[in-house]
Amino acid sequence: MRVALIHDWLTGMRGGEKALEVFCEIFPSADLFTLVYLPGTTSPVIEQRAVTRSMIHWLPMAGRLYRQYLPLFPIAVEQFDLDGYDLVISTSHCAAKSVVANGRARHLCYCLTPMRYAWDQFDAYFGPERVGTLGSTILRPMLAGLARWDRATEGRVHRYLAISQHVARRIALYYNRQSTLVYPPVDTEYYQPAFTEAMAGSQPTFLVVSALVPYKRVDLAMMAARQAGVSLTVVGNGPERGNLERLAGDGIELLGWRSDDEIRELYRTATATILPGEEDFGIVPVEAQACGRPVIALGRGGALDTVIDGETGVLFDEPTVDSLATGMRRAASIAWDPARIRRHAETFSRARFVREIQDVVGDTLSAPAGERW
Repeated sequence: MRVALIHDWLTGMRGGEKALEVFCEIFPSADLFTLVYLPGTTSPVIEQRAVTRSMIHWLPMAGRLYRQYLPLFPIAVEQFDLDGYDLVISTSHCAAKSVVANGRARHLCYCLTPMRYAWDQFDAYFGPERVGTLGSTILRPMLAGLARWDRATEGRVHRYLAISQHVARRIALYYNRQSTLVYPPVDTEYYQPAFTEAMAGSQPTFLVVSALVPYKRVDLAMMAARQAGVSLTVVGNGPERGNLERLAGDGIELLGWRSDDEIRELYRTATATILPGEEDFGIVPVEAQACGRPVIALGRGGALDTVIDGETGVLFDEPTVDSLATGMRRAASIAWDPARIRRHAETFSRARFVREIQDVVGDTLSAPAGERW
């Protein structure tokens, strides 16, 4: 059986890439296709694959400015030649789900989310304060057209797999399709508690691990830490770093990106890790819980699947400084049970993900030709 793996772009190692890494392990002879690929930015498991890149990869500064080429994504992804494959698996949050497979192939889409900026988060990415009034005005009809194309191509997928109940609802809303819930894989073997409970001293210290992009709301965490009078460490890089540096100081520190080992140690020693924005799933909260530490998360989106309020973390109600600062104070006041937190995280393990994917693939391949879920 010939298998093709399709991924939107390979420019870092985030949650979607961690799922792709496991797909590469499940299907070691699969071929890999992507719009843009920057060697050296992903894991060795992915790096050892021969990667077919789209025409966008060869455009000027595509590795850094790939979103500027959004209007070209439809034609680029449709040009991949998948005629020789029996199974196509797309890990998609943008255009990968719209590849054109041959008539006999089955197409499974591991849907990280329907395209955010085309459907309901245009302003967060391309609003006037991001790209200027003129740029936003020009881009709005382009993204509306991209949303129409995204909807029109939903039938190219035989079966959608959703990463959370939140994403399952988005798939139903935007594609009018049912989906199967398969939570992303978290490396709970690597992310484990320290042998001895190592806390960062008597003063509460909090942690954010995130790409520095607008919808992540890292600014909210920084302002809430200042209001609560606690220390905050932010790990991550991205286009918002310049704006966020204005909020740093007085115990609020921007570290840039760090190695996995360093991040694991930060998880272990933080009072709690914060997820300040609404996420489709959120790998970071589960990694932190696998280390036996609680999470403070906005009570929306994927956090409702991964954080149990009062047991493995704190869910705050509104994306406001006051609400998050209150959640931070509450988290600092609770005597958490690291073993209980760890057991919850283990339900999101890589081994569980592999079993569920293998079951879904088997069911899909054995179903009548042309059947869609």
